[in-house]
Amino acid sequence: MTAARGKLRGVGIGLRSPHVAEVVATRPPAPWFEVVTENYLDPGPHALGVLERIRSRYPIVLHGVSLNLGSVDPPDEDYLDTLAALVARFEPEIVSDHVCWTGVGGLNSHDLLPLPYAEDVVQHCAERILRVQDRLGRRILVENVSSYLVAPGSEMSEWEFLARLAERADCGILLDVNNVYVSAVNHGFDPVTYLDGVPPARVQQIHLAGHEAWDGMLVDTHGTAVADEVMRLYAGILARLGPVPTLLEWDRDLPDLATLLHERARIEAAMEGATRVSA
Repeated sequence: MTAARGKLRGVGIGLRSPHVAEVVATRPPAPWFEVVTENYLDPGPHALGVLERIRSRYPIVLHGVSLNLGSVDPPDEDYLDTLAALVARFEPEIVSDHVCWTGVGGLNSHDLLPLPYAEDVVQHCAERILRVQDRLGRRILVENVSSYLVAPGSEMSEWEFLARLAERADCGILLDVNNVYVSAVNHGFDPVTYLDGVPPARVQQIHLAGHEAWDGMLVDTHGTAVADEVMRLYAGILARLGPVPTLLEWDRDLPDLATLLHERARIEAAMEGATRVSA
């Protein structure tokens, strides 16, 4: 199977439709872009042609929301076939999705729903990840989601679950540091304990995003700059892991491309500072 990180370096940004034309025209100073997989599964020839132009200039990664790894529904073979074709065409550096379930009985919740952290769920999800990896001929990364309740039946911590799952499925981890912080505040655990419990060799990419307080709870909105508390956690994990490729996610209240690039540069400076201290 292919290696996970490939040639990714530094801090990338998510490619969102309002910015596509400007990215094509100006070739901004971002080292790579992440695209949402589902936006390119059936977009028409023009959108695929534009993505090919971007792919000729930048590495890209595919980040999905529909593998539904935790569901008891059978895997969607049509989705896997289309994903495999997309991967073959664009050769992304990374393919990733989430450790969660998104629907059951053929119905899509359009949300990333938490799983019980239990041994039988580890095995269930690992079998589905292995099936995806066999279909794609490469390892994928799985991302921790933010959560707002603890699923009944949990037997272990989320970080223990994530570590066991990555080992059992022989996959990588996309570590979302903002999601760790949001869940830690919502559920009352120490985010540093979580980050210390993640196996370093499995972490192949990091996500950073903004969150907001809603009705006494933190919500992962992807609608603001990255909070200082999350940046401190990020510096700490980089001191331990080194310069892991990092993505800035911003989807709600999307700013202009210049603002995104400025925030990207702030994160990259933090990456350089943290890894320089640890060297």
